[in-house]
Amino acid sequence: MTITPLTKLHIWFRLMLLQSSWNFERHQGLGFFYALLPGLRKLYSGQQLLDVSRRYVGYFNTHPYLTPLVAGAVLKLEEELASGNAPPVDVDDFKEIVAAPYAAIGDALFWGGMRPLAAGVGLFFAIKGLLWAPLVFLLVFNLVPFYFRGVFFLKGYRQGLKSVEFIQQHHLPDWAVHTKETAIIILGGLSAFMVFAHVNHHGLTEWFGFFTIIPVAALGYAARKGMSASWLVGIVALVIILFGLFWVDLAQLIAS
Repeated sequence: MTITPLTKLHIWFRLMLLQSSWNFERHQGLGFFYALLPGLRKLYSGQQLLDVSRRYVGYFNTHPYLTPLVAGAVLKLEEELASGNAPPVDVDDFKEIVAAPYAAIGDALFWGGMRPLAAGVGLFFAIKGLLWAPLVFLLVFNLVPFYFRGVFFLKGYRQGLKSVEFIQQHHLPDWAVHTKETAIIILGGLSAFMVFAHVNHHGLTEWFGFFTIIPVAALGYAARKGMSASWLVGIVALVIILFGLFWVDLAQLIAS
């Protein structure tokens, strides 16, 4: 017994609602079960469907953009199990094994890399005064994960247990590192551009902009020493407010 393409599409769309029933007890468990239910109904019926469903209403949690990879592989395993071919790894064990590593990879790649990268691209348009800069951010940040969700679901279903090798073969952890590095370069270049543009706007010499290296280095040192992100954000906000209030007077003093 196989799952039809229309059912797969139905499941994939339901995966978009994965976190609509998120709760602290089961996290994404109910959303994951809701997404897979059309496929489970194709494979099982009656009491057997009820027994299988009970296995899916428990705890489950991984990165939402990598969940389609898990869902596709789980569907493949359930398909084999319903056909009488028991997979080498229990379905529940497979979910538990991949959930935490996929969550770590997804957090690093999408939250830690893609989101700052998309923000940097959007900010480049924003400083040029383009009103559709927020749309650029939304497009960059959403189109890539949308593509990943589709490809991952198909790969998970086609490869089953071997979908884990897909992560390794395409070096997704390395992608996360490279994406973070690219985001840092873009945001750093953007910050430098804004500093020197502001310096030129007030008629100061360009070398004055290099003084910003001092607070950046100080904040970096504080972060390395374990200062919390909340304190760092508060200090930066306070410095920006004070600098904005007294910038004109400071610029005139230096210029004179």
